[in-house]
Amino acid sequence: MITALYLAHLNPVTNAHVEIISELKKEADIVKVMPVVFRDDDREINSKSFPFNFEIRKKMLISVFGDSIQITDDYAFFSPFKKYLPPLLRRKSWKLRKQILRGVEGDFFSYTGDKAEGYMLKMYRLKPKLGERKPLSASSVKEKLFDAALGKESTWKEDVPESIAKIIEEDWKTIEKFANEEDKTRRVVGMKFPKEGYSK
Repeated sequence: MITALYLAHLNPVTNAHVEIISELKKEADIVKVMPVVFRDDDREINSKSFPFNFEIRKKMLISVFGDSIQITDDYAFFSPFKKYLPPLLRRKSWKLRKQILRGVEGDFFSYTGDKAEGYMLKMYRLKPKLGERKPLSASSVKEKLFDAALGKESTWKEDVPESIAKIIEEDWKTIEKFANEEDKTRRVVGMKFPKEGYSK
């Protein structure tokens, strides 16, 4: 029994993510997809970089894959996020590894298209398999969504499956909420965190 672990922002789920997950399904018996979640106690923290909450992203994944994949919130950071850094030296970062592997039995590997992330996954003994980085990024799709909310021309619907486009339209208030906001994101050691909850 081989499990593929896919840790990603998935904010939103794009055609590139769907392609990656479809490839993983051919290589593993179980595909465990973990959209990253940032929490302050029981409350999820969202921002311009992370607009869609876990439940919406889960709904996006289900709309394409149904129950053929496992979707969990085990890739969750709890505030204050600075307690996960520096990686490897902090107990909280090893606790995160334990969360990620919750329920995983038998052999496993993790997937990434990013060399730096691959190095980090290797340090955490998550057996990374480096894939080819897809040209389509969720960040570029987000920018197109924000452009559309601000009344500019946008081709965002070309970048996501039709079922996901419908979910985004149903939750359009989220895009409108963040379109005009400043991007409150903190980048540390190649990782992105919301500024809210970083130091708490």
